[in-house]
Amino acid sequence: MKQFIIFVKKEFYHVLRDRKTLLILFGMPVMQILIFGFALTNEVKNSKIAILDNSKDMISQQIIDKISASNYFDIEKTVSNNQQIESAFKEGKIKLAVIFSENFNHNLLHQNKAQLQIIADATDPNTANTLTNYVSAIIFDYQTQLNKTTTLPFNITTEVKMLYNPQLKGVYNFVPGVMAMVLMLVSVMMTAISIVKEKETGTMEILLVSPFKPALVILSKAVPYLFLSLVNVASILLLSVYVLDLPITGSIVLLFAESVLFIITCLTLGIFISIKTNSQQVAMLISLMGMLLPTMMFSGFMFPIENMPVPLQVISNIIPAKWFYIIVKAIMIKGLGFSAIWKETLILGGITLFFFVLSLKSFKIRLE
Repeated sequence: MKQFIIFVKKEFYHVLRDRKTLLILFGMPVMQILIFGFALTNEVKNSKIAILDNSKDMISQQIIDKISASNYFDIEKTVSNNQQIESAFKEGKIKLAVIFSENFNHNLLHQNKAQLQIIADATDPNTANTLTNYVSAIIFDYQTQLNKTTTLPFNITTEVKMLYNPQLKGVYNFVPGVMAMVLMLVSVMMTAISIVKEKETGTMEILLVSPFKPALVILSKAVPYLFLSLVNVASILLLSVYVLDLPITGSIVLLFAESVLFIITCLTLGIFISIKTNSQQVAMLISLMGMLLPTMMFSGFMFPIENMPVPLQVISNIIPAKWFYIIVKAIMIKGLGFSAIWKETLILGGITLFFFVLSLKSFKIRLE
């Protein structure tokens, strides 16, 4: 028994002296609780909305004030016509719009009924449903307060319009998210593993001393996965259209061009991981854990980014899948052109260039 206690003490000493082990034991749970606690929530807060007040009277302003006071909404802008609302939806600046009819106050006081319209961006049907329910609840609460002071009940009716996805099909949100996730995992993981495999077998040194330039050797390993990933894109789109009944309203050529850019981004990430690792197991672990979790958490596919604290929202900007997810939704579902997504394309291109330069520098250092 004494020997057993001695071995236990020895093991404790080993664990306590190893900072990496302590970081995994105590640092990782704390980080996971903090990140998952803030990021993994389907509750919708601080959603940007627009208000079109055609009435501009006391009651409409009171309702606007109640909506503004809610933690669920952040009034992005007060618009003056329907065209501005349409532009705001296309640019992705708002997720919901509330439109008051003319003579709202007069109709409610003299006819005991008035109407307003709620328009929601239904490319994410769950969020659209939640937001319309929140607004409807606020309006109903205001209506209940009014009815306490009158003998004849007031009736405020809401007309709900779901933009881009009237039937609220989940596939409209599911396909762009899965498309980003599949391309990210396949491109990054397969590229990283294929190059590291050459290291493990010892053939990478032979390739590097061949007449070809070392950089071209590395790039040649990634090119096949570019074309194979494009086959994945084509298969996903075919299944979406003919099996899941999801129409592609925008340009297919533009969609494929943006997919090529995203795949190249993922390939550069895979090359960078392969340069930094020396075994297939480590490369696979980093590809899965380092790409899967950030893609799921910070792309906006599963959890609304606006709900997260500001530091996590900043981190989400370096996740390539976030920008590709926005691009795919804009082209496939909203039917927008390059003029609406050039900013996202530029950011995605910048991330690609950054990792390409970083990979090139790391590769030169390894050669030296």
